[in-house]
Amino acid sequence: MINFKKIGLTALTGSLVAFSANAVEFGVSGGVELTLTDSGGTIGNEVTGNQFGANSALTFTASGDVGFGTVSATRALLDSAGVSGGISTSHQTLDMGDMGKISFDGQGGGLVGITANDDIMPTAYEESWTGVGGDGIAGVGTTNVIGYRNTFSGISISAGYTNGEGSAATAESASSGPGAHGSTADVYLSMVAMDGLTVGAGASRNSSSQNGSVGDETNEWISNAVYSAGPISAGVRVGQHNAGAVGTASQAIMGYSVAFNVNENFAVSYGKNEREQEAIGATVAVTEESTGISAAYTIGAASVRLHMSESSNAAFVKGTDDEHGIRCCISILIT
Repeated sequence: MINFKKIGLTALTGSLVAFSANAVEFGVSGGVELTLTDSGGTIGNEVTGNQFGANSALTFTASGDVGFGTVSATRALLDSAGVSGGISTSHQTLDMGDMGKISFDGQGGGLVGITANDDIMPTAYEESWTGVGGDGIAGVGTTNVIGYRNTFSGISISAGYTNGEGSAATAESASSGPGAHGSTADVYLSMVAMDGLTVGAGASRNSSSQNGSVGDETNEWISNAVYSAGPISAGVRVGQHNAGAVGTASQAIMGYSVAFNVNENFAVSYGKNEREQEAIGATVAVTEESTGISAAYTIGAASVRLHMSESSNAAFVKGTDDEHGIRCCISILIT
């Protein structure tokens, strides 16, 4: 059966090279993805150049027993990480068994908190808002984040912390700006409520947006419920983003999706996501509505995937539409 959960290139598995030296195991895995993308709408982001592209990656891993746990390091090279490609993911973990797993996400991992659980709705390929909007949740982020994961009596906890919005250290004589101060704390709890049903909820608080004013913190929360029965999976998400910057509207978030395994090779899904930017001052409330359809056909290590999405009131501008008319990709997993 096809796993509905979106598979990012940084998470591709399979070992191309594996060997042991000084009790450390090394591995290389990767994937090749060729894409065709079209877009439109009234937002002005139509694709007018070359619609073909590539999104290929190699992921290097290393792990070893250090006596009180297993240390693992992951680095991923993605050809679209820059003009000439570069490291898209860099993180390391210490797995201490029953004592839990500690991590440090240097870049791009999205390992913990509501950052890792911002939109876990079942999908055959992409999220409903891909290319036309956002999910509305930021959380602790993916830069210089200290994380912890464990399970206690059936309840899984995923928590993270960073300071200065993940900024690197700045010399005392330099001005780092207001955004480089403060910290973000993020925690997400989940459990299997009944056979087939997983529920979870979490919250984050970011004080890095403070400009010397009391109450400028950005607060977020998200809750998810996913139910799977046979070939069908369905999910719903509800959340809130309370902006910390003075004069910035908060957002109410609601989304859902349904995915269906037609057979062991073919899966389809439909999803919708709404972000209501609440009224502030003379500005009225505006709701951005995004819908998306995905399909995936997999044979062995190769797959053909398709995603189409559109949004109304895109970027919270009334009467503005956005279209991600088609995103088709052919991918091969290197094992």
